[in-house]
Amino acid sequence: MNWSEFTWKQIEDRYQSIIKMPFIAELADGTLPKEKFRFYMAQDSLYLEHFGRALSLIAARAHDIKDTLNYLKYAETAIIVENALHESYFKDFGLTEKGNMQPACHHYVHFLKSTAALEALEIAMAAVLPCFWIYKKVGDHICNHLQSHNNPYQKWIDTYGGDDFAEAVQQAINICDRVASETTAAIRERMTQAFITSSRMEYSFWEAAYHLKSWE
Repeated sequence: MNWSEFTWKQIEDRYQSIIKMPFIAELADGTLPKEKFRFYMAQDSLYLEHFGRALSLIAARAHDIKDTLNYLKYAETAIIVENALHESYFKDFGLTEKGNMQPACHHYVHFLKSTAALEALEIAMAAVLPCFWIYKKVGDHICNHLQSHNNPYQKWIDTYGGDDFAEAVQQAINICDRVASETTAAIRERMTQAFITSSRMEYSFWEAAYHLKSWE
């Protein structure tokens, strides 16, 4: 069993909880209240800016030039391509600005950036992987099981359920498996823990959007 297979087993229950969340179920059938989706989109747009910075840090630290190029490409996608999707949604759903970063988003991006800057490179790569992998799994789940007709959130579903995103996700998984195989057992364990932590924050991010959780 390679690192990614072992590590996914550690968060399988959490992933099952994610696809059963009201936010995901209502997003899939198009009944999610627009207020909650607007909150999510504003926070996700802020998140992606900082996620892109974390990916850029990993790119700068990568030992293999091919990894550098791949993580720079991921960063570009996060900052430019997905923000373009958000700009479209901002117009479609009447959002005029991103507003302030709320607790779940703040916690997540600071974990990723500090890990990318201060931890071993392999751990940093593992920490950013759930954002790729879980989103792809959720997108596939919606496309295969829950999608409704005339869904106002179809653009979001198409983005994360598409083939282009699938290729990037598999590439990121393969990189993590390779670096895990080349490092120590202690680092592999810390990679797994970083992956688990980020998976928890993925759940918290959607939960916060559904309940509109903001600073007190």
